[in-house]
Amino acid sequence: MPNVLSKITAALLAVLLLYLVPASQAAEREEDIRVLSAYNTLVQFTDAVRNKGYLSSQMYGDFAREIEAFGFMYDIDMEHRHKKYHPEYQDPADATSFKDDFSVLYDSYFTADLMKVLFPDSTFADGNMGNGDIAERKYKMEIGDYFTVMLVKRSVTTYEVLGSFLHGQVSGKGTDSLTYGGMVLNEDY
Repeated sequence: MPNVLSKITAALLAVLLLYLVPASQAAEREEDIRVLSAYNTLVQFTDAVRNKGYLSSQMYGDFAREIEAFGFMYDIDMEHRHKKYHPEYQDPADATSFKDDFSVLYDSYFTADLMKVLFPDSTFADGNMGNGDIAERKYKMEIGDYFTVMLVKRSVTTYEVLGSFLHGQVSGKGTDSLTYGGMVLNEDY
């Protein structure tokens, strides 16, 4: 009887080593390639927006379609921080008490605010692009503003499923969010 149990255990280990471990490694490589591709697309999109100084509905739509093509489901979170200069006064009620100094403040606008400008008469989810003129559907920024995009993964990957099956938990190798951004460099509108 012990001989039969050792043969069954050896067969199970052989199946594990011959099929599941290579499948897990292949899924890990596939996830790495998808994450790198998504990050490359994120960098290209964000740099295009920063270099042009605006975000158009066409640019956003192309970016969203390209991100969907990688097989992960991502939430796209955008942030525009508009730079404002605030003069410093000794007495705010007295204009002659200017202290020869300025404070830099940022007004932040997020994805919902940007979408209201890009798709004014509809929601983007229903596929209706709105009734506005295409030239009016640009979210414009100024030089010195900051624009940041974050992709947050919502889907479960093959690697995560195999990792949880083999190890009982997923290792921390995968990333759940990708972020890229920087200063707006141009106003090309």
